[in-house]
This record gives sequence, C-alpha cells and structure tokens, in this order.
Amino acid sequence: MARNYDFDLFVIGAGSGGVRAGRIAASYGARVAVAEERYLGGTCVNVGCIPKKLLVYASEFAEAYEDAMGFGWSPIRPPFAWPRLIANKDREIERLNGVYERLLTEAGAQIIRGRAEVVDQHTVAINGQRITAEYLLIATGSWPTKPALPGADFAITSNEAFHLERLPPRAIIVGGGYIAVEFAGIFHGLGSNVTLIHRGAQLLRGFDDDLRTALADELRKRALGLRLETTIAKIERGDGGLAATLNDGSRIEADLVMFATGRHPNSRGFGLEDAGVALDAKGAVVVDASSQTSIPNIYAIGDLTNRKNLTPVAIAEGHAVADSLFGGRPRTIDYENIASAVFSQPPIATVGLTESEARARYGAVEIYKSVFKPLKHTLTGRDERALMKLVVDQKSQRVVGAHMMGTDAGEIIQGLAIALKCGATKAQFDATIGIHPTAAEEFVTMRTKAS
Repeated sequence: MARNYDFDLFVIGAGSGGVRAGRIAASYGARVAVAEERYLGGTCVNVGCIPKKLLVYASEFAEAYEDAMGFGWSPIRPPFAWPRLIANKDREIERLNGVYERLLTEAGAQIIRGRAEVVDQHTVAINGQRITAEYLLIATGSWPTKPALPGADFAITSNEAFHLERLPPRAIIVGGGYIAVEFAGIFHGLGSNVTLIHRGAQLLRGFDDDLRTALADELRKRALGLRLETTIAKIERGDGGLAATLNDGSRIEADLVMFATGRHPNSRGFGLEDAGVALDAKGAVVVDASSQTSIPNIYAIGDLTNRKNLTPVAIAEGHAVADSLFGGRPRTIDYENIASAVFSQPPIATVGLTESEARARYGAVEIYKSVFKPLKHTLTGRDERALMKLVVDQKSQRVVGAHMMGTDAGEIIQGLAIALKCGATKAQFDATIGIHPTAAEEFVTMRTKAS
C-alpha cells in the first residue's frame, strides 16, 4: 500500500456498505478514513429498514388484539401513544449509531464528520481541508424522489415519516413499491384512515404476478383504500388539512400526503463528474463487476450504483471491495438468487425468478402453488390467505423461483434462498420432510402442478 497519501482508503458515506468496506479494509491494516455528513448507518439504520420494521411491529398489535378473542382472551384495545413509539424507536437508533461508530473505531478506521467532495482522483475536500488517498470509495446511497406537481412541497417522504409529531388521522400514500405498501400498512394498523394511490395497474412491479394480485386482495380485505391506475394532479392546503385532486377530478382530504414514488442515486454535489466519474442517465455511478468506476482508483457501491438496491447487497459489495484491494482476495458479487421481502401486512418474500421471468429464460416451466387459510386463523375467523409458489425449470427440474405471502414470509424464504443458491431440484424439495404443523412445510409438500 502506498504511503505517500494521507490514507490508503477514503470512504464517502457511512451507511451499511461504506462502514463494512472501511471496517474490513482497516482490519487488513489499511489506513482508512470514513466521512459522513448526516448519521452513521445511513438510510437503513436511520430512516429505512430498521425503524420501518419497528413501526411494522407496532402496527401489527391492533390485529393481534382482535385475533386474541378467538383464543379465549377477553376483547381489549388499549390506547396507542405515537410519541412513545417514536421516542423508543429513536433510542434504539441512537444505540445503533453508537454500534456503527465502535465497529469503525475499534477496527482502526478514522471517522470524519462533514461533507466530503472529490477534488481529483486522489483528493477529497472536507471541512476546509484537502485529504489524499490511494483509493476512494463512494457510498452515498440514494434519496427519496418527489414528483414535480403543484403542491408537492406540502407532502412528505419516508425520511420525514419517522419523525412525525403525531399519527395522522387521514393519510394518503402515493406509490406502488415496497416503501409505499409498508407505510400504508403501518399507518393503517396504527389507526389512520389510509388511501394508497398508485399509477400502475398493480402494486410491486418486479414481483411475481400471483403475489402482487394476492397482496392487493388482502389489503382490500383490511379496508385499506386502494386506488390503482390513479395519479395526483395537485395538492392544496386548506383549513381542514390537505386536499389531493386526482387525475379523474375527484378530491381526497387528508392530514398527511406521503410520496413513496422512488429514490434516486445520491450522486450530485460530490464532485464526481468534475473528477471524471461517469454517471448514467439516472445519475447512478457506472461501475464494472468489481465496483470500479471510470476512474481506476475510485470505486462505488450500494444504491448509488443502482444495481440491486438492498442493504445486504451494499454490505456484500463493500466487503468485496475491501477484500479485493487490501485482502489479497479479488472477488465480485453474484447477483443471482438474492432474496428480498416486503414487510407488508401480510408480508411477502421472494427469491429467484418470477414465473414470467422463468418462462422468458427457460421456455417450459412447471408451477406449483398453494393457497390456504393459515392454521392460526381457523380460530380467529380472519379472512386471510397465505400463498406459496415454486417455479421449476422443466428441463433441469431445478427450482428457480420461490415466492410467499404470509406470516414470517421473510424468515421462511431466507432458508429457501440457500436451497436455490445450491441448485436444489424439485425432487430434493419433495424428499425433504416438513415440520408439522407449519406454513413452511407447504414448500416441501406441493405435488400437483398448477401449470
């Protein structure tokens, strides 16, 4: 490692990916600095996966109280205190911020608070200083996007949703992706009257069509207002709160409007283009398989590169960069069969190919599907269905896709992701004896082809 620079590696962005890269590089003996202008842990820890999952847990209690009557408990609906939930959430996030700080400092990395900008391929400017490094790693993530429409400034994004002073009695969520679906469930479960507006014909583009349809049906059962093929034309503020005018001319009044209409790579204002780092039309940093940019000693990872925008992927990319540059183990990431989940209500999870993707890739496929009422709800009386689906390449008999909607979908699909990564066949699924009674056993007992 060259010693004529201040550092061997300078990381811009202390999100999950940047922290992992910095920590691993430092553990190999590299001199590492990590710059962060906001909060340690990035989006996931502060305004993303972790606090969102905590709010999902909170929102599930309302149904749990209702379901308890089926198991002999007296009906009860204790009052809910939004400020207490937010305070408890904030305390946990503060603890995690400290964990991330310790991960870096104990590994020997230096944390620099402030906004770092790239001056040239070996130099960054921060807090009035210029610092040099042999390698730069850009890990600045993504940022919520608001549509350009009249009154958009009256609306919030997911960033602000975690810090509201009160629970909105009436909420409009705009979007059809996982953030929109999850927040619609959160606000609805906590007691808000929620309308979910999406311009598309169905929610969750990119997921298996059976999952998309099944989840929309479940949301409607919960009396959550779902307006598909609909957009907002403008938002106005009045004495009673906000009013959203839709593309059909109708109006919906609300106390809060939240846009969850996508995120854009957080690449502007860091000097990247001036330094010669190539960006694509969406502002994502262009990288090769090793996360190297158009400048050989500058690397980029995570949502900034708009490859597979998931926290564990950013972590894996950061680890791979550190291994490649400082660990003597050059390697790249395999993006096939990465599992993902949406913590909707009920949750969904998936790994591998959707049915349509599999047909496009393999031609002939076999589909196995099971739709059933979960055992729990045989006593609660709740009209909820679980869905499980396997997609099999007919020629090789490999299971190339596994999809689920239902309680603990994420926990179950995580295990199946290992099987798909190992190339498991349908016969091997069939030879596996299930755990009874569980929902997960359906994945090893489906024998009848749906198509």
